[in-house]
Amino acid sequence: MAAPHVVMYVTGWCPYCARAQSLLEQKGVAFEVIDVEAVAGAREEMAARGGGLTVPQIFIGDRPVGGCDDLYALEACGALDPILKNGA
Repeated sequence: MAAPHVVMYVTGWCPYCARAQSLLEQKGVAFEVIDVEAVAGAREEMAARGGGLTVPQIFIGDRPVGGCDDLYALEACGALDPILKNGA
């Protein structure tokens, strides 16, 4: 089974976005970054996918993970790696 596609909605100036990106990079995860200030309609798309209105919003496959704190909470309890591996 292929690893799920990871998407992160960000702004260029958000420190929480940078922190979340750093964790995914440390884990060697490939992810798509969508800047909600640079891409027309991206903030609306993010909200429609089930994310909040603040950045970052992280999606692993179709699963909305939440923001930076949510990503780090998954990492702290050991749940992030299985989700990144198979989306479950």
